[in-house]
Amino acid sequence: MIHVRRAGSLDCREMADLLNALIAAGGTTAMTEPVTAPDIEARMTRDPRSIWHVAETEDGEIVGFQWIEPHAEHGPDVAEIASFARIGRAGLGIGSAMFKATEAAARAAGYTWINANIRADNESGLAYYQSRGFEDYGRIAGYRLGNGQIVDKVLKRYDL
Repeated sequence: MIHVRRAGSLDCREMADLLNALIAAGGTTAMTEPVTAPDIEARMTRDPRSIWHVAETEDGEIVGFQWIEPHAEHGPDVAEIASFARIGRAGLGIGSAMFKATEAAARAAGYTWINANIRADNESGLAYYQSRGFEDYGRIAGYRLGNGQIVDKVLKRYDL
C-alpha cells in the first residue's frame, strides 16, 4: 500500500537518489545534471507557496515525489508541477495517490490551475498527466536541455 505525506528535509537524500536514477536513465526529465540533498532542500524552501509530497511504502521507502510551486511566467495563481516515480515502480498507483494529495493542497493554497511541461518523447509522463485530466494547451519546439540535447515539450494544464 502507498502512503502519501508532506515531504520534509529528512526526505531530501532519498528524493535526490530517486531523481538521480531517473536523470541517469534519461528520457523522462528535462534535468540532465545530478542533484544533491541540499539541492532538493533548497528547492523545497525557495518559495513559501511550494508544496511537496512523497509517496512511500508501508516500510517507509520513498517510491515517488511530486511538487508544485508558483509558475515563474504565469504568475502566483498558477502552479508548476513536477512528478517523479522510482524506476520499476510505475503503474502501482503512486502517481494517482500523489496527485490526489497535490490537487487538494493546490486548491487549499489558492492556485487556479496547474501547469505541466512534459518532454514530448516522455510517453509515460504524457499518459500520466492525460489520465489525471490535464489538457494540452501548447508546445515548446526545440527546447535545449542542459546537456545540449534538443527536445520538444508539451504544455498541459489542469484547472482547479
